[in-house]
Amino acid sequence: MIKRFLLSGALTLGLSASLFAQEFKTVLTETVNAFFSEKEKGQKVSQSNRIGLIAKKYNTEWSTAYYASLSKIMLNYEEPDAKKKDAYLDEAEDFLNTATTLADKNDRIIQSEIFALNAMLANARIGVDPQKRWQKYGKIFESNLEKAKEQNVDNPRIYFLKATSVFFTPKMFGGGAKKAMEYFEKADGLFAKEAKDDITKPYWGKEANDEFMKLAKAEQ
Repeated sequence: MIKRFLLSGALTLGLSASLFAQEFKTVLTETVNAFFSEKEKGQKVSQSNRIGLIAKKYNTEWSTAYYASLSKIMLNYEEPDAKKKDAYLDEAEDFLNTATTLADKNDRIIQSEIFALNAMLANARIGVDPQKRWQKYGKIFESNLEKAKEQNVDNPRIYFLKATSVFFTPKMFGGGAKKAMEYFEKADGLFAKEAKDDITKPYWGKEANDEFMKLAKAEQ
């Protein structure tokens, strides 16, 4: 009787954990997809706020905080006011710190994504005030990309982020469309190999990489 009770309890706990995982993945996937597909700024802000609420509800999952951070970084790019840009990035940093704490330190794929997003955040900080910030945050950007590459050299977001940085760097300083193109093409090949069936294994960036490749080709 006791063995049957314990077995029943274990099965119930296992089923609950499975349902919990399915639930948060479904909600997170729908909301992240809605955020990326939304064009209207107000609706995009609403979707980002919803991702933040999901991160607080499912507060033991690194991926919910990761996407909350990503959404705030993305909102920063559409905000013209410097103070509001930094406010978004402060929120992004808080969520990213949470994701870093929750993420499995032995999972090299996840760690690569964490470092890549840290690089993206640093680059976004530069964008708020390039002249005053490039020296500090440029080093943080590059070091995090290197750490991301050490964890997973086949992470396409590493090369996409490097490409966008090079693309917006003047030619006299080693940037420009032609130089960036090699990184966009590297990212493109790796994006093509990614599975897109699990939100906890990030696969964002391909559409943006495609658009930048078009711009880079047009400028050459």
